[in-house]
Amino acid sequence: MKALVLLLAFAVTLLAGAERIYVANTGGADISVIDPATNSVIGVIRVSKHPHAIVASLDKSRLYVPSEQEDVLDVVDLGTSKVTHRVPLGRQPNNLAITPDGRRVYVCIRGESRVDIVDTVSLKKLKSVPVGRAPHNVCCSPDGRWMIVTSVDDNKLIAIDIKTETPAFEIALPGPPRPLVIDADSRRLYVQLSDLHGFVVVDLASRKVIDTVLLPDGPPGAKPLIPRTFSHGIGIAPDQKTLWVTSLLGNSVSVFSLPDLRRLGTTSVGEAPDWLTFTADGRRCFVSNAGSNAVSVLDVESRKEVTRIPVGVMPKRLISVNRP
Repeated sequence: MKALVLLLAFAVTLLAGAERIYVANTGGADISVIDPATNSVIGVIRVSKHPHAIVASLDKSRLYVPSEQEDVLDVVDLGTSKVTHRVPLGRQPNNLAITPDGRRVYVCIRGESRVDIVDTVSLKKLKSVPVGRAPHNVCCSPDGRWMIVTSVDDNKLIAIDIKTETPAFEIALPGPPRPLVIDADSRRLYVQLSDLHGFVVVDLASRKVIDTVLLPDGPPGAKPLIPRTFSHGIGIAPDQKTLWVTSLLGNSVSVFSLPDLRRLGTTSVGEAPDWLTFTADGRRCFVSNAGSNAVSVLDVESRKEVTRIPVGVMPKRLISVNRP
């Protein structure tokens, strides 16, 4: 009876409408739900094994969650916090992104060198788009023109034209691409690479790497939790004035001013910071610590850690959702 009361209270809280941080615990089969007003976990959503990422529907009524182990896309109803559909995908789905109109979800299928496109109305896979080997991350350009896909094994980015749903062009990189973020003007891409303790800057118009920015050195003998992954997690603050970058070598987050990329400071967090997201008002940054099963909460203005919240096993991707 007590469990039922708690579940009902959780559902009522979600229906009431408020900002929540959803954390994919990739070592398990669940998503931790954090209330940023109290910096506490207020619920857990059960999903398929090894959830790799999360994206929300445009109306904030659903979450789309790919399962890296079960090869499906879970559709979570945020009104009930239950999985309502499981859409079959290719082998080893990784990160995903949603189109500006909310009608398509693009999912990287790392095991089959393609991107699967799922219709959000029928909840069926519409087609598969061939890309480079081991596609890992995908990011929608703010101008709504491209889905930028990373090919880890081919050291390149592939731009898929959202209108035609076909590959449009490629950008060669000096190493295997990992996470990336695109500025609000869709002019620059900031891309992390395997074996690079930092990131490269890509000019989208010329389709070339124009700069490399390094993070502060890690402690002597430091080794990342994930082999060859020195920096995995990058994001632009809502006011577009700063770029935030994680370091698995230094267990820290460095902040750079935009557009000049001057380092403003570095903050220690938990072990193996993997991903980050911001609250809608831009006042807090939440960082998943994959090696310590916790999420660090950073104050954006002071760049200091406010608290650390225990979550599930190996938290990685996380998103902020502000429900109406």
